[in-house]
Amino acid sequence: MIQAAPTTVLWRPTGPEEHELLRQAAWRAWPRRLPEQPIFYPVLNEDYAIKIARDWNVPHHGVGYVTKFHVESEFLQRYPVRQAGGKTILELWVPAEELAEFNTHIVGLIEVVHEFR
Repeated sequence: MIQAAPTTVLWRPTGPEEHELLRQAAWRAWPRRLPEQPIFYPVLNEDYAIKIARDWNVPHHGVGYVTKFHVESEFLQRYPVRQAGGKTILELWVPAEELAEFNTHIVGLIEVVHEFR
């Protein structure tokens, strides 16, 4: 029997546009970045994702979502963890041109775990 590769849980706050693109992709892949978005940044902490969705997405878009997804841990080693503020404000910075490959290492579906309005 083949054993599944270990995975890492990642989180991502999203607004309504990205949420709709995820739905269209059957919750299996992140959409391409826009030209002004050179980095895709999932976060390593649910609380940080909640803060962004609630405190930034809601005032700017009227709604914010927090998603949870699993990625093969070995693949993620190529992306150093970036501290974007305090000790728990941790992100991975995935260059936009690597997002299609990143998507192939997602295990299972991308889930919406919180919605704020």
